[in-house]
Amino acid sequence: MRAERQQIIQTDEFIGRIQAVGRVALVARVTAFLEKRLFVEGSEVKRGDLLYLLEQPPFQAQVDANKATIEQLEAQHRNAEQALERAQALLKTQAGTQSTADSALAAERALAAQIAGAQAQLQISEINLGYTEIRAPIDGKISSTAVTEGNVVSPTSGTLATLVSQDPMYVIFSVAQRTGIDLRNRYAAKGGFGAVVIKLRLPDGQLYEQDGKVEYASPTVAENTDTITVRGVIPNTVFPGMEVGTPGSRQLTDGEFVTVLLEGVEPIFVLAIPRAAVLSDQQGEYVYVVDAQNKAEIRRIQLGQSTPSTAVVTNGLSEGELVVSEGLQRVRPGQAVLPGPASPPPAIAPSSAGGRESRSGPSQLGEAPKPSSSGPETKP
Repeated sequence: MRAERQQIIQTDEFIGRIQAVGRVALVARVTAFLEKRLFVEGSEVKRGDLLYLLEQPPFQAQVDANKATIEQLEAQHRNAEQALERAQALLKTQAGTQSTADSALAAERALAAQIAGAQAQLQISEINLGYTEIRAPIDGKISSTAVTEGNVVSPTSGTLATLVSQDPMYVIFSVAQRTGIDLRNRYAAKGGFGAVVIKLRLPDGQLYEQDGKVEYASPTVAENTDTITVRGVIPNTVFPGMEVGTPGSRQLTDGEFVTVLLEGVEPIFVLAIPRAAVLSDQQGEYVYVVDAQNKAEIRRIQLGQSTPSTAVVTNGLSEGELVVSEGLQRVRPGQAVLPGPASPPPAIAPSSAGGRESRSGPSQLGEAPKPSSSGPETKP
């Protein structure tokens, strides 16, 4: 077969882990008995949904007491205001004294300050009353409860339950520094992060139908592994045939291991040959090339991204050269051969990714060189 240029989507594979965008540990903010649990463990809840109800009467009583204190102080304040007005009016006559007016003003200001303090106490008691209702701060799936009804909970009781957001999800993966430089050089002129998409291969080998995008790369390199952390975001759709909110309805799970396929958004042209034509030894990969004298010679090559059926050659081979792809077991270096067209190879479709391929018709080959008139020959 002749080495030809074909379209291919550049793909790099990494091992990644799914991570929730939001994660909240629900804890009690006040000390009280846990009266009710109002959610189904493992289900999805909406932001603002009531999850736990704590004992409210003690906190409601404190609110009522603070309101009564404010009313009492306000009544005293109104009386102090009237006394201040009389004292200031008497200053205009010989019956009034400055000291009396000053005392009335001080009493009025003191009561005003007491009212402000009582209002602050009322606000605190109302906040504590609100803490008896533990609501969902985000949309997500909730774990099992760690504390059941009837127990006393407090800020030191620990996590009552964990709420994990579901859609979208993060996918976190590490990239070797050298690979990261290669990716940067490859896509910098094409838009950087915008020039690649993320595809996932699930643990069962199936490709996830949704695409994601890269949104973050760590600014530092891990010293112990010489890698950088890259984060992508991807939709987490509901599994077909299941209802939203039911346990296991989402296709991606927080903490799940996946294979991350980093694909270019535009196909490129590469020099490709059948993977079966590539041999390897201790020095690396090589192929047998048929020269103008119909003799087989070893050609050392360097491979790029390849699939099980197609090898991408980055160095060592020129377009149009004739490569032995069948009958390799009978070929020796310097041996004369009688070349003929090989079986049609699978072509790389523009939409291929991560080893996905489509087959096309026979590749267009140039005429095979005519056999030499001298020397022994074999036909690979």
